[in-house]
Amino acid sequence: MKRTALLAVPAAVLLALVPSSASAYPNPGTVTGDVVVHDPTMIRTSGGRYLLYATGGGLAYKTSTDRVSFTAGSDAFSTKPGWWSSYATEAWAPDISYHGGKYLMYYAVSTFGSNKSAIGLAGSTTGLPGSWSDYGVVYTSTTSSDYNAIDPNLFVDSDGKWWLSFGSWWTGIKMIRVDPSTGKQYAGDTTRYSLASRPTGSKAVEAPYVVKRGSYYYLFASYDVCCQGTSSTYKVKVGRATSVTGPYYDKNGVAMTDNGGTPVLESHGSVIGPGGQSIMNDTDGDLIVYHYYDGNDNGTPKLGINLLNWNSGWPVAY
Repeated sequence: MKRTALLAVPAAVLLALVPSSASAYPNPGTVTGDVVVHDPTMIRTSGGRYLLYATGGGLAYKTSTDRVSFTAGSDAFSTKPGWWSSYATEAWAPDISYHGGKYLMYYAVSTFGSNKSAIGLAGSTTGLPGSWSDYGVVYTSTTSSDYNAIDPNLFVDSDGKWWLSFGSWWTGIKMIRVDPSTGKQYAGDTTRYSLASRPTGSKAVEAPYVVKRGSYYYLFASYDVCCQGTSSTYKVKVGRATSVTGPYYDKNGVAMTDNGGTPVLESHGSVIGPGGQSIMNDTDGDLIVYHYYDGNDNGTPKLGINLLNWNSGWPVAY
């Protein structure tokens, strides 16, 4: 269903569209143009333009004026910061936000399957490619770490505290407190909190994203295996907590540190392995922005956008 059509649908009808089972997940909203993407993050400028950054090169960039038609542009970094070479040749999984008159973008630099990784930070007054100043390393992991410093997400609480969640496989999703003046770890609290993990079976949980709606904090994460085209088993799950540092529980009361998670999006039809998600508040509500592998196009990774309904106290994509 197109965004323009959604705007005119009464609330009662929207509730009828909410899926009641895994077989009823919505297809991605209509997007056209340059929509091949991995791990998208998106923001809307005050002028109404959508800026989307994603995994690849010096952080791949796309833009849209209507959230339907997307055009690719230059990477965020035309010249890659020199320190990246200690970890990899390209950047992954960016997270864009706007605070204090400046766009901030956290991102990861790592080689696939290794936890010798680093999270970096950049800032820009416009958010456009070529305008980003790199602020260097925020947090790292090594091959001897039990965590992986990739897939960063910044959350700013109502009390002004900044938090950065991150993590992929190993012992799961972590969180640190961040100093708003530097964007890096807060010296007054160096605890590395654990938010979600899979202590038995697969270790496959990554790509955290935290939002607060009402009195709850919600942790979205991607589970199982990405990047395998139509063989991908990626899916998005969520839990909620009354404290930003957890504990997070799913709808059935299972802790996210014990394999918990309530499904938000899973494979259905030609939509294979949805994940790498971010959440964006837009003029018509909250969006889940993600990639999936197109079963009708040889498993090409493509952009997915859906609205979220929160009426049940849990996010439901439609």
